[in-house]
Amino acid sequence: MTTLTTAPAVLSARQQELLERRLETERRDTELAIAQLSGDVSTVQNSRHDSPTDDEHDPEGTTLAFEQSQAAALLRQATSRLDDIDHALSRIGAGTYGICIGCGSAIGSARLGARPYASQCIACAQRASA
Repeated sequence: MTTLTTAPAVLSARQQELLERRLETERRDTELAIAQLSGDVSTVQNSRHDSPTDDEHDPEGTTLAFEQSQAAALLRQATSRLDDIDHALSRIGAGTYGICIGCGSAIGSARLGARPYASQCIACAQRASA
């Protein structure tokens, strides 16, 4: 990992301010989604416990097990996104926002515009997912 002490400025103060506001909005929205999804998971779990029927063989649609699995997966994704947003807000406070944690290069403003909580440049993100 590269030291981030002399990284180039990638964003203007105005761009960073706008992205910080967007991150804060996304954080609130994600917290609301997590609360909703947590309720959905609980509702499906209670339905599974309260239902005496064998929904695994119900020809009418999805099973309660599938619904629980889907809601739990969405909850994990939302929780992970919240962590990413919190880390981005921490990087703003530390003065390292917009700098790739992998190579120390500037993260492109287009990438940050599309994914404001990105912590890696495209090249490092591609290497990490390969």
